[in-house]
Amino acid sequence: MATPEFVLDLRRHIGHAPIPLVGITAVVVRGDEVLLGRRSDNGALTPITGIVDPGEEPADAAAREALEEAGVRIRVEHLAWVHQMPRTTHVNGDQVDYLDLVFRCTWIDGDPYPADGEMTEVGWFALDDLGEVPEWHVERIRVALAGDGPTRFEGGLG
Repeated sequence: MATPEFVLDLRRHIGHAPIPLVGITAVVVRGDEVLLGRRSDNGALTPITGIVDPGEEPADAAAREALEEAGVRIRVEHLAWVHQMPRTTHVNGDQVDYLDLVFRCTWIDGDPYPADGEMTEVGWFALDDLGEVPEWHVERIRVALAGDGPTRFEGGLG
């Protein structure tokens, strides 16, 4: 499911006006490989991403999205980065302000495949060969793999 039902319900009321949403990026690793998929909407090669449902814990959303999009079970290990993405305007005109939560995750089991149609292909890619991955996603991968240190936060006062 590309757009959650609760977002479609909101859009019926507010049209294309900007809405804030919490998104996740699940950087799933297995040894020296990362799980990536080619998005069906724009062809970009990215980690698993998705929107947190109302009342859902963000780490649970990361695990759910990995299962829904790639058919794999994961363990969410560390919240690596919290950042506000620049406003996104989707091809249909919908505007969204995503607060992105980047998690480092470990593969548990399952052979990746494009499970729900959001990805046209899904597989393991060497961490030292991410040339086709957009730079903003390479940064998410880099931050997620940087270790168990404190979560990276953007902005802040003082």
